[in-house]
Amino acid sequence: MSKHVEVRFPADVRTLPEGFWSAVDVWVKKPHVVNKRLCGATETQGRDVGTGGLQDLLQEPGLFQEVMKFLCRGTAPSHTQEDTVWSCSVRTFIPKVNCYGTNMQKEIILKDFNRQQVTFVPFEEDAEGKVSLKKGNIYQIQLSGSEEWTLELHVLALDAWVSDGVAYAKLPWLSSDLLPKLARWASECKSSEFGSTLSLLPVEKYSITYQHLKEKYKAMVKVWPEVTDPEKFVYEDVAIATYLLVLWAEEMEQKSLTTRQSFVDLGCGNGLLVHILSNEGHPGKGMDVRRRRIWDMYGPQTLLEEKAITPSESCLFPGTDWLIGNHSDELTPWIPVIAARSSYSCRYFVLPCCFFDFYGKYQRRQCKKSQYKEYIGFISEVSEVCGFNTEEDCLRIPSTKRVCLVGRSRNYEPSSEVETEQRRDRYIQSRQTSSGVTVHSSDISNEGNGCHGNADCDSPHGRTWGSGFQPREKVEVVRNCAALPRDLVDGVVLQVANVLLGLADAPPSCTDWNHGGSLSVSDVAALLEQETLQLLKKECGGLQTLLKNNHQVFRVEGGRVRLRDWREETSRRADSRRKQIAPGAVKTRLCWFDAHHPQGCPMHAPNCAFAHGPDELRPSTRPSKTMKNRLF
Repeated sequence: MSKHVEVRFPADVRTLPEGFWSAVDVWVKKPHVVNKRLCGATETQGRDVGTGGLQDLLQEPGLFQEVMKFLCRGTAPSHTQEDTVWSCSVRTFIPKVNCYGTNMQKEIILKDFNRQQVTFVPFEEDAEGKVSLKKGNIYQIQLSGSEEWTLELHVLALDAWVSDGVAYAKLPWLSSDLLPKLARWASECKSSEFGSTLSLLPVEKYSITYQHLKEKYKAMVKVWPEVTDPEKFVYEDVAIATYLLVLWAEEMEQKSLTTRQSFVDLGCGNGLLVHILSNEGHPGKGMDVRRRRIWDMYGPQTLLEEKAITPSESCLFPGTDWLIGNHSDELTPWIPVIAARSSYSCRYFVLPCCFFDFYGKYQRRQCKKSQYKEYIGFISEVSEVCGFNTEEDCLRIPSTKRVCLVGRSRNYEPSSEVETEQRRDRYIQSRQTSSGVTVHSSDISNEGNGCHGNADCDSPHGRTWGSGFQPREKVEVVRNCAALPRDLVDGVVLQVANVLLGLADAPPSCTDWNHGGSLSVSDVAALLEQETLQLLKKECGGLQTLLKNNHQVFRVEGGRVRLRDWREETSRRADSRRKQIAPGAVKTRLCWFDAHHPQGCPMHAPNCAFAHGPDELRPSTRPSKTMKNRLF
């Protein structure tokens, strides 16, 4: 046995030893945050065991004695093995891609709070329940010291360590990756504002479903026609779809349902989530105020409706099982309301992003929590008032806004619908008043009428619930300088470039290409007319955005602007993993330097990413609509 490595803590650390056990809990319960080949782990409830109980658990007498020496090394003679009590649990690894079959990798976890150490004993279990220990991969993490703290990694048999590439990495990984992260977590001792990820689902089912869907829909990345990043949006929607599909499968099993749940996605955006859920057998549709280009790619089986959604009696879904709000912006607080009023059995899933109240932007009430945490609390409050038993969970998506709220059941009986509707009404009116919106009695639900979209509702359909609600504009306002007049943009580019060329350190020779000097963004602004500056101020990012949009001509770094030398760019690509420009690549834009620089482009035409003259321009080879449809 050997102490493999140790990490020293800063001298001023004040979080130990409590922080050590907090870090250990992260590694035990969430190993996937360090080991990216894992989806998670399940852990049995811990129980206290003494020496006798541990011997029964390990079952192999010879190895038991060796493990006991490993566990109790350095113990004072007065403290015998019989005095030791361990908190014992078993965790099972859940890999992202299962290479183990039915025999999942498991570990006995032994926590010794007196010695400040945790020991991991890997094992396999056969069909008859017989345990076979993996001696070579037994390791221990120990906190040592009192004034000068260190975190130590001990391994029972260094020469016998076996890496399977999934649950057990190579031994150096434990010291280079795991131990430093544990030390950092122990020093910071931070607790998340939110709970664990996927707390409402069986993680193993989620992992299997996600891998299946990721493989099935990965072709979407190659043909994504939107301006958004396909890697992020495709796999994020695949993960959200996975969450809902597993959640609904569990619900079907628990309630013995015979038909798959129906859904409506309010504010569906690009519609990919609707497409996946429909393809996987759930009847439903998506609604959004603006049609997206990608909608045409999905085919007729994906139902997407271009429609403004205004909370009202005409926007209820009494025959729908689930309402979905995936980054639904101004509709987010209304979704629990719409679900509650649609029918007693209607459920909802909402993933809040931007901070909206019922009638405008959400106003913070306190500063003790983060704005995001406070907003999640507000939506949860809306849900509770609407009569839902509200559950909170964290998704595994590439986003900082990944906390979802789920309303699967009600906190009142159907006979109490009238009283509950009165409570909803009063709450919405209170938010309307606090938002400074004038309340018109004709525009809100009559208090006590119990109207929630049922067949016996005698309220006039089409009546809105609040006069201050503002749906998003049908035509998206573009303020990234892309909609500015082309002659204005070209004029600014040429004006700035000519000034930069005049700032060269020395007159260029015949062979030296003039790459000019540099200016601060504020100096560039001083070159422009006030009328032009006023137009730019209306755009997001203003002048700096315009310059960055014209990245073929300018480099904007550290607040300074200079001309881009594409020879340097080519050199950077050669020294990095970025894909280099292949000779003869498709060229769809003219080279600015070839047309406007006094010395032309510094690159030879075959090596330049842009066309040197109209003859080199080629049409885009983006897949046709027919080709795209074949992929789905």
